[in-house]
Amino acid sequence: MFDLNEIPKRVPPDSPLAPQWYRLEDRNGNKVKGELMLAVWMGTQADEAFPESWHSDAATVSGADALANTRSKVYLSPKLWYLRVNVIEAQDLISGDRSRFPEVYVKAILGNQASRTKVSTSKTINPMWNEDLMFVTAEPFEEPLILSVEDRVAPNKDEVLGRCAIPLQYIDRRLDHRPINSRWYNLEKHIIVEGEKKEIKFASRIHMRLYLEGGYHVLDESTHYSSDLRPTAKQLWKSSIGVLELGILNAQGLSPMKTKDGRAATDAYCVAKYGQKWVRTRTVIDSFAPKWNEQYTWEVFDPCTVITIGVFDNCHLHGGDKGGGGARDSRIGKVRIRLSTLETDRVYTHSYPLLVLQPTGVKKMGEIHLAVRFTCSSLLNMMQMYSQPLLPKMHYIYPLTVTQLDSLRHQATQIVSMRLSRAEPPLRKEIVEYMLDVGSHMWSMRRSKANVFRIMGVLSGLIAIGKWFDQICNWKNPITTVLIHILFLILVLYPELILPTIFLYLFLIGVWYYRWRPRHPPHMDTRLSCADTAHPDELDEEFDTFPTSRPPDTVRIRYDRLRSIAGRIQTVVGDMATQGERLQSLLSWRDPRATALFVIFCLIAAIALYVTPFQVVTLVTGFYVLRHPRFRHKLPSVPVNFFRRLPARTDCML
Repeated sequence: MFDLNEIPKRVPPDSPLAPQWYRLEDRNGNKVKGELMLAVWMGTQADEAFPESWHSDAATVSGADALANTRSKVYLSPKLWYLRVNVIEAQDLISGDRSRFPEVYVKAILGNQASRTKVSTSKTINPMWNEDLMFVTAEPFEEPLILSVEDRVAPNKDEVLGRCAIPLQYIDRRLDHRPINSRWYNLEKHIIVEGEKKEIKFASRIHMRLYLEGGYHVLDESTHYSSDLRPTAKQLWKSSIGVLELGILNAQGLSPMKTKDGRAATDAYCVAKYGQKWVRTRTVIDSFAPKWNEQYTWEVFDPCTVITIGVFDNCHLHGGDKGGGGARDSRIGKVRIRLSTLETDRVYTHSYPLLVLQPTGVKKMGEIHLAVRFTCSSLLNMMQMYSQPLLPKMHYIYPLTVTQLDSLRHQATQIVSMRLSRAEPPLRKEIVEYMLDVGSHMWSMRRSKANVFRIMGVLSGLIAIGKWFDQICNWKNPITTVLIHILFLILVLYPELILPTIFLYLFLIGVWYYRWRPRHPPHMDTRLSCADTAHPDELDEEFDTFPTSRPPDTVRIRYDRLRSIAGRIQTVVGDMATQGERLQSLLSWRDPRATALFVIFCLIAAIALYVTPFQVVTLVTGFYVLRHPRFRHKLPSVPVNFFRRLPARTDCML
């Protein structure tokens, strides 16, 4: 036994303490036969023994593989590229059936990605397409691009007219929008003769442009909370604007995640992702209040980015991999912090709730204690970033469609998760997908309600202004209405004061709200997400697989509910289309009497506005809108009655 107050301290570069012999005692303090040689000292993190002592809580973990799963590690995402395949034309194709016009298309395969062009409109042996196919690939380029030209012989039968394999290592790389020279590629065909595959070389060729796009940013995260917005090509990167420091301190009150030896246990570790760098802390064994005390840094290139920190339960200890590797690390929760919400050079040390949405409802799994600091190297450069486009310029010069971006993002997340799961220790697929929010695009009644409430929150300010103006027009407060009349008169007589007044008002509002500015970074909000009021059936639908795995009766009920919601949306969209068509019919002569009245009114209005000063017209209109309720009628006004009587194309709808 040692008295901790008597243990000597050692600070490198001091030499190691010499070990000594110590007599052994039993529990009663009586000396027993035998001695033990060891050295005991208090050290710092600079001590060479610190890495081993740091993982002393994992002493009960058995097996080298399981022990490796408890270590902290830094991972780097693979460098992702967009591959653009511009299929132009093919030449001298040889079809098996020359009595018909060929229906030819090109199919491209890269790893587990496949895409194809449309059937060529020129049904000859020299078809043309001029179509672009997009893929995601990662360095190092391991798999070739396989292209095949196929002829649709029958509805479910295709004949391969030729194929070629192109290694990606030799493909040109494009950094901007300047075109790349096209090339002809020879096509090869394989046939089976007497059970052996033989290669036929013939003169068929395909004309294409192939290049790796370095000017795009390959999206593997949602653009709403992306941690990196730089283009793929390093030559296009700008200098960093600061450094992000993250201290993962500890967690409190974690929920039991599994049973171990008949008792509840949690083996927690953290994963943080920002940019291309992923970090994983060590696993603290069997603790509901783990303490990590680890610090990591990242270079920051854009302040409008988000760092994601997730907490997981390690299920690959004590033989957790037995049984075919089916064990999956469980989610405990995650936190997102947007760097633009942080003040520079200030240390934020706060606890964040760890919330997880489960089929039974939202559950608080504990709290995580983080220390965050964003240090800015150049305030001028950071302010300049707010005037720059969010994504690289190629996204705006040659934009990708929403469908393309969704498909390419799915492929990118698959590549990242596959590469990181092959690291040692692996960062498993379920961890990567949770950190990248892979399933966020799937249908969710809860998320749809939350988005509707968000829109209502945004429009609530305009609705409040509308109600306030309605009270002004109805003279609910005569003094306020008279003051508005005076302000309106001043702005009409001195129109040069309108814009300065508006901007001064916005300035005063901003200064007034500075007193109540947020002091802490935001965190996951259950009320905003509608997670605390979600119906169990809605949550069950959100956690359903795609395609569905639920019973037919359940699917029928959900389909009918979705039809009723879609019917309401359809009605609203139809009403909006009706108002637009009525506006178009003012001059279309679809209703000759209405158009004649409108044209005559426009002529009279043009003459009247020409001879009447604009300020007089504005004053008359304003005072008419603000008139006293005694001069108002409950019936709709003449312009509204006229507009509602205009024809729309609803009469032509089936």
